[in-house]
Amino acid sequence: MIPRIHQQGSNTLGLLHYLYGKGTHEEHIDPHLVASFDGMAPDPGRDPSVTKKDLQHLLDQPLSLLDAGQRPGKHVWHCSVRAAPDDPILSDEQWGDIARRMVAATGIDPGDGAGCRWAAVRHADDHIHIIATLVREDGRRPNHHRSGKRAQTECRLIEKELGLHQIAPGDGTAAKRATSAERHKAERTGREHPAREELRETVRRTVAGTDSEEEFFDRLASAGLLIRKRVAPSGDLLGYKVALPDDRNGEKEPVFYAGSTLATDLSLPRIRERWSLPAEATSADGSGREQPALPDVTGPAFARRRASAATWQALLIIDQGDDGTAAAQIAAAGEILDALAKTSAAHTRKELREAAFAFERASRSHIRAVRGHDRALRQAARDLIHSGTALGRGEDGATTAMLIDMAFFLAIAAANWHAKKEHAQQAAAAQQAAEHLRAAYQAAAAQPMAVLRQRGQRLAPRVRQRHAALLQQVLPELAERIRAEAGWAALAATLDDVRKAGHDPAVLLADASRRRELDTADSISNVLVWRLRRSAHLLALPASPDATATMGTRRTASPAPVTQPATSAMNDPSRRR
Repeated sequence: MIPRIHQQGSNTLGLLHYLYGKGTHEEHIDPHLVASFDGMAPDPGRDPSVTKKDLQHLLDQPLSLLDAGQRPGKHVWHCSVRAAPDDPILSDEQWGDIARRMVAATGIDPGDGAGCRWAAVRHADDHIHIIATLVREDGRRPNHHRSGKRAQTECRLIEKELGLHQIAPGDGTAAKRATSAERHKAERTGREHPAREELRETVRRTVAGTDSEEEFFDRLASAGLLIRKRVAPSGDLLGYKVALPDDRNGEKEPVFYAGSTLATDLSLPRIRERWSLPAEATSADGSGREQPALPDVTGPAFARRRASAATWQALLIIDQGDDGTAAAQIAAAGEILDALAKTSAAHTRKELREAAFAFERASRSHIRAVRGHDRALRQAARDLIHSGTALGRGEDGATTAMLIDMAFFLAIAAANWHAKKEHAQQAAAAQQAAEHLRAAYQAAAAQPMAVLRQRGQRLAPRVRQRHAALLQQVLPELAERIRAEAGWAALAATLDDVRKAGHDPAVLLADASRRRELDTADSISNVLVWRLRRSAHLLALPASPDATATMGTRRTASPAPVTQPATSAMNDPSRRR
């Protein structure tokens, strides 16, 4: 159940016209009162002898008794309460009880006999609107400070008592939601999302991987946003605002939003924290040991390999690091997802964008991120963006699948970390992102896994038998199941590649099987393929079908230990919340 406190207004009759009207898309059906301050308010929806003016006069009567100088400029309080899509349809009596609880909890009518006058209108199955005049019967103003938070708390109690869908409680770190006026404007102008949400996503994706103020503003301009900078008399830059070129107000002027109003971590001071490097954070793991300079990224596949290695390190830090360092890794993981969505091929882009959009909520909590230790992830995001768009086939496509696999696992780790900290909304958001990453992984992995299966099917019978015997030796309890899977041929091809690259397949297979349990994997063979190819530093996908010319090692990125792909991590009981 979702309550929303709307902006205060000054036109009671205007709001009543909307509540009792047909709606912007004629979605208002049978508008009528379900409750009021005295239980006897006139209902212009059901009583033909009553007008909306009659109801407005009754609600505003305490206001009219005040002297003109005492009347508040904006006296109309408006709250909507909406049930979840999977909730049962509630009766008018139930909605009336909910309305009375909401006005009591928010301080509009606390039950002291002198509260504000209010009425609750229902014009759809799933929600009501409560309108109130912000002057009490005794002439005083109501104490409705933080009414939004108080309404949320009451809704959580109502959900439990009525057996409704229980929404994760918030903690005040979520980005500000679009107002009803902003949503209606988006519908009216044909926008898919309100301008506020579109700007937040654009700025978030723009800041991913940046390393300076100049680059950040250059990218904002390149994204087509209008920019206003707030400069102190000293010349120091204090903040910024952005606007969409075609989002205008009634005076045809651009509507600007400050970064801090889009999301707390998009204010200029918080963005600058991403570029800071504490003295102890001179290495990827924050140990203080200076690391050798990495070679330049040579293309999308190389960038994805390096990002996979950085993602693995982030997993270790989340599991083993302190809270501030883990929070930094989770925040930087959002930049990886933004960069991946921006640079991946069309057939994975939609799911990756949805994953990045969902994970945005998981990137903020009350635990402040200690920046600097996330340098490896942020550099990986930068590499992804500067390496350009991957084509989605060949090595580019296979390394994309490999990175999505790791990003999926990182999202699951973030969900578990937040769950342990009782960050309900963040944990749910990370889990939702993981679902989108799982779908993106399946799309990205289909082609490279098909190629590997074909190569495995062309292996000589004696070679396949040798790998089957190796599998039986190393994983006797799982061998039969693996050989029955469609991916067994791809695993056999990978074991053959590992041997040709000079590695001991038995050693790497045993190591791969120990990294995470395998019993719950949708496809154990697919899990092991990615683990082995990563740990042996093999090409994610050989350049030619038989791999005779290209097989071997490719040491263009730091070794990244193998982990399970998206198909298994979702079912890993050790990682469930």
